[in-house]
Amino acid sequence: MVNARSGAVGLVLAGLLACGGSGESAHEGRLAAEVEIAAPASGEAVGGGAVIVQLTVRGVEIRPAGTDEPNTGHHHLFVDRDITPPGETIPAEEGIIHLGGGQTEAEIPLEPGTHTIIAVLGDHEHVRLAEVKTDTVTVVVN
Repeated sequence: MVNARSGAVGLVLAGLLACGGSGESAHEGRLAAEVEIAAPASGEAVGGGAVIVQLTVRGVEIRPAGTDEPNTGHHHLFVDRDITPPGETIPAEEGIIHLGGGQTEAEIPLEPGTHTIIAVLGDHEHVRLAEVKTDTVTVVVN
């Protein structure tokens, strides 16, 4: 007898087998992935003129810039500015912090006021990974 749970498992397994069994997206050839700003929380008030941003990822491994391996990338933080479109090189400009050493944490000095921080992943050549979901927080610096 097949119950709803075993039927759902069977559908998931059938889907994986149809995509080659790897769990990768047939469209992009990469795992579904996302970056998350673990801290600070959106809306959080912080003091001291600097914000410590902690980052996590799912579906991709963090490696230093220049590491050309499948399903890897490194973090970039966009502070108070729009993000680079997917597939384009992330520039080295004011308001963009490249964590090219494979870091998962950064201390960002900020003036008092409200600031938006967006986490984006780039590949080994700093090209924004289109298939990786970004994350955004807004913080208030006292």
